Amino acid sequence: MRIPESILEILRREERFVILSHINPEGDALGSSIALALALRRMGKAADVYNRDGLPSIYGFLPGSDLVRRLEEMKVTPESVVVILDCNDLERVGISERMDCKLSMVIDHHETESDYGDIRWIEPECPATGMMIYYLLKSLDAGIDSVMATNLYTAISIDTGTFRYSNTTAETLLAGADLIRLGADPSFVAERLYESWSRNRFMLLIETLNTLEINRVGSITVATTVITSEMFRRTGTTSSDTENFSNFPRKIEEVHISALFRETEDGRWKASLRSKGDVNVARIASHFGGGGHKNAAGFLLDGDIEEIKRAFLKAVSENLLVKT
Repeated sequence: MRIPESILEILRREERFVILSHINPEGDALGSSIALALALRRMGKAADVYNRDGLPSIYGFLPGSDLVRRLEEMKVTPESVVVILDCNDLERVGISERMDCKLSMVIDHHETESDYGDIRWIEPECPATGMMIYYLLKSLDAGIDSVMATNLYTAISIDTGTFRYSNTTAETLLAGADLIRLGADPSFVAERLYESWSRNRFMLLIETLNTLEINRVGSITVATTVITSEMFRRTGTTSSDTENFSNFPRKIEEVHISALFRETEDGRWKASLRSKGDVNVARIASHFGGGGHKNAAGFLLDGDIEEIKRAFLKAVSENLLVKT
């Protein structure tokens, strides 16, 4: 992977870094952020990690996760270099206006792009931002230790479905093997990600799957599920407990697209789209003002949930979602 020389130069030259990632962070955003911050600190730099929603409890197992603080604690100075990971616009970070900083840098692998960032490194074909940070740290000779390796292994695992999705390549597996050699424990990571759920989270999944609807739209079979605010209250859970829920209906053999619609705290609806093979859900997310990858994307809408579901299925029927 070719890393822009300007990024390497800035990381070597500058002294103060503020690392940000998208709202509702998952393993790729968090693992990449923590690993980069630890590497920069090892190089003698000041590096801090912030996220609007803080650290979800399910990622408390990540070593170094205590570095992640909420946006209200953020301090950006005119000497700071702001690094945005795993997304490429300020709205996705949860920030409404540009920051007074020395430089802004974007490192991301999403297909949809904005124009934010003085320096932008976007690799849509890369399976995870964690892969990009892995190569970046190798090029910096930062010395990846077991803590960084665990974070990067988790980052890559999340976005490849633990090396099961179609974005898994020989290169991905080699990176995973190298991170294991450097100290990541794949059994530990898998157990923490998939076999350490709270009972409340499991009850929320049961309620979510009970909303399952399957529709045939032309040649595409679409599964939809819904999570309301009342379901969160009933089960004592939060949005961070819903990670990976959108993947469950995709396990049904005939389903091409799984769409999970989750009610947000302000009454809007967050759609998380997952697809199989060549079905490109990033295109349909873009139609609704969202974005993402070919097989994993999302958007946010106001309105009645039944009307939103009908609009989504109508978009599918009008061939806005095209196989590539």
